[in-house]
Amino acid sequence: MENTITLPSGKKIYFASDFHLGAPNQATSLEREMRIIRWLDSIEEDAHTIFLVGDIFDFWFEYKNTIPKGFIRFQGKLAALKDAGIEIIFFTGNHDLWMFQYFTEQLCIPVYRTPQRYVINGTSFLIGHGDGLGPGDNTYKFLKKVFENKLCQWLFAWLHPNIGVSMASSWSNHSRASNAEKNEEKFLGEREHLWQYSKTTEAQQHHDYYVFGHRHLFMNLKVAENSRYLNLGEWVSLNSFCSFDGIHIKLNQFETPNNDLICVD
Repeated sequence: MENTITLPSGKKIYFASDFHLGAPNQATSLEREMRIIRWLDSIEEDAHTIFLVGDIFDFWFEYKNTIPKGFIRFQGKLAALKDAGIEIIFFTGNHDLWMFQYFTEQLCIPVYRTPQRYVINGTSFLIGHGDGLGPGDNTYKFLKKVFENKLCQWLFAWLHPNIGVSMASSWSNHSRASNAEKNEEKFLGEREHLWQYSKTTEAQQHHDYYVFGHRHLFMNLKVAENSRYLNLGEWVSLNSFCSFDGIHIKLNQFETPNNDLICVD
C-alpha cells in the first residue's frame, strides 16, 4: 500500500523515535518528556506531518478502561498539534507494541505496526520501527509472535494493572540492560540488520529513503546509488531527529552537539 503526502512550500516532515518515556524512573523520564515537548514547540510552526517511529513509550499496555499512568504533558501536546492541523503518524515498537485503540480514538492519531510506504512530493520512503526485520534475532522474533498473539494479550489483560505494568516495566528494563551487555547498541558495520533489510528490499522495490528507529544509533548509510538508510537514534542521550522539506533531508539533534552521526557513502 502506498500513502501519498503533498508537502506545501515552507512546510516540513519530521521523524523521531525511541523516546522511551517512563525509563529509567519518573524524574528522568519527566525531564526527557519536557525536552521532547520543547522540541515539538520548536517545530510546530513549519511542521506538516510528524512521524513518531516506535518505542515512544518504554512500556505501554492498554487495558479496556485503563492506560499507563503519566505522559499527560506529552499526550496533551500531541492533542494540541492535531488541533492545529498537524498530522501525526504513530508506529509501534518492541517496547510499546501493545497499543490498541486509545491513540486512534482519543487523539485521532493512526497507529501502524508494520513498515509503511510513503511518497512525499515524489520522494519515496519506507518507514517503520524496525524490530524483527532483517536476518538474525530469532529469539526476539519468536517472542514478538507471542506478544502479538491475541490469546496472550487477553490473558495479560486479566492481570491487575498494578501487577501487569510492574512486571512489564521490569522486563523492559531487563531487555535494555541485556542489549547493553551484548553491545547491541554499537555500530555493527555490514552486519547491521536493518541496513541489510534495506538492501534486500531495495533489490525488490526502490525507495529513496529507508527510515527506521530501534537501533538507538544515528545513522545515514548508503543502500544503493540513489537510496539511503536513515536510523533516527534515540532521545535518552542523542535527542536526534530527521526533517524533510520536500527536496532535502536533514538529520539533526536538539539541544545536543551534532557529533554522533554515523555516515557511510
